[in-house]
Amino acid sequence: MKPSNPPSSPASDFAALWANARQLHPIYLELAREFVIDTPGCPALDEAVDAPDQETVQQAQQWLNDMDDRIQVHQLRQFLQTSSIVNPNGLATLIQHYLAKATHTDSCRDKIDFLLVQYFSQKAPTELADDGADLAYVAGELEPLLGKVELKAPVWLNALDRVLEAARRCQSLDELLHGGVLEQGRKAKGQAGELFYMPIALVAFTRFGYLMRRAFFRLMLTDLNNILDGLAKLEERGVETIDCRRAQFSAQEPIVRLRMICQSWKVMFQAEYSSGQPLRMLVDLRASVDAALASDSGEESGERALERTAAAKASGTPAKARAAAAAAGASTSRGPAVTARKEEDQQPESDPSATNDDPPEFEISAAPAEWNVDDEPQAKKKR
Repeated sequence: MKPSNPPSSPASDFAALWANARQLHPIYLELAREFVIDTPGCPALDEAVDAPDQETVQQAQQWLNDMDDRIQVHQLRQFLQTSSIVNPNGLATLIQHYLAKATHTDSCRDKIDFLLVQYFSQKAPTELADDGADLAYVAGELEPLLGKVELKAPVWLNALDRVLEAARRCQSLDELLHGGVLEQGRKAKGQAGELFYMPIALVAFTRFGYLMRRAFFRLMLTDLNNILDGLAKLEERGVETIDCRRAQFSAQEPIVRLRMICQSWKVMFQAEYSSGQPLRMLVDLRASVDAALASDSGEESGERALERTAAAKASGTPAKARAAAAAAGASTSRGPAVTARKEEDQQPESDPSATNDDPPEFEISAAPAEWNVDDEPQAKKKR
């Protein structure tokens, strides 16, 4: 079941298809350029024909569909959060383009899911409280795209509230990423099948993605603050370096340098969330700091503290995370700069059965403009 649209004449549909194709054309070309996607040209769109015939419009639609097959979800996510080429109208056109498809693949569903959350996040005011983002409010913001939505939600959508409650109970980013909460959300989306495209389901999943995004940033901020607090306590005890090999740093990493790295991460989280962030490094750095605190106080050995997070699957360290860490290290004279060590040197001692099958980035995207837990992305404006 798809969102209902008011009836229109064939001529108006024809004109709308061409107008949408022309609006999406430069977006797709820029996507292809940024991610080096091999794409054939579309002469009619390249030449911006003003009065195309039916065959030309069909060719343009086929070109867009071919591009959709080439563009991956993570590429679309990264592009929309690092490029200024897509304005709110372009974002709405993208959503309508994907919703109008006759058949929906899993990739198409995930793109729609992300685009709706992105659209709502840009429209919602920064002061919106979690309990204010109820189904009625979200439906009202999505009405230009979905039309008037009947707010009677089917029982199966209650699973999303249970997942949100589990996310709220998480005490750390590690718990959210590896405690099964995210998998529950993905499972609910996958099991929905074609019911995902019911207007009320689209509203519910948009609300879910938006609130999960907020939970993610609250926990990320908590981890950063805990790391900084832990480093301050260690300095008070006279500790100058700690073992951070698990977080892909050195065995004697200067505390002053770690503090600077955390500050640089705050900046990167604001501006380049979707282009790759050191989520795994952040989780492992907190474990390293906790281990150093416990070891120094005699409460727990460093080895035991590391074992507490050994079950978490290791993911590749993003290049920009390493670059940010190296840049922070270059500004202080204490300790060697972080370099791209050999793969065997970067791997922490952990369960050899662990596999590197985590997604390259957290799927709930966009970052707060300031480190206020209730703030939303920089691109969003208050109303």
